[in-house]
Amino acid sequence: MTLRTQRRLAAELLKAGENRVWIDPDATDEVSEAVTREDVRRLIREGVIRARQKRGISSYRRKRLAEQKRKGRRKGHGSRKGSKYARYARKERWMSTIRALRSLLRELRDSGELSRSNYRRLYRMAKGGAFRSRAHLRSYIAEHGLSER
Repeated sequence: MTLRTQRRLAAELLKAGENRVWIDPDATDEVSEAVTREDVRRLIREGVIRARQKRGISSYRRKRLAEQKRKGRRKGHGSRKGSKYARYARKERWMSTIRALRSLLRELRDSGELSRSNYRRLYRMAKGGAFRSRAHLRSYIAEHGLSER
């Protein structure tokens, strides 16, 4: 008792490959009597014939790797392809630094902590690359007593 025809019809109706068609082993006699598409449709409705789930590719390893990279891991010398500045351009670094410095200077000026003249002087110094970071700028202001408060 071969169920090749029924399997083919079921595959077409379920829009699945023949290998994904599952036929209840206890109901093979009932399935072998199904000759028309309508008969096969009825068996599908009754749950005697079903489509197995597609086999997927697990993304567990990919997610685990991404998690590690988010934490800043896996960035050692062996993982690097480009040069230091190909990976993080000098200009990008400069832009992020100068924007941070200028926003801090603006805040200090608007809050009244810096006079306009001191603001201008520090602004020009920042443009000249005198400060490494916001913290460095703050320490310079404190050291030189440029704060109005």
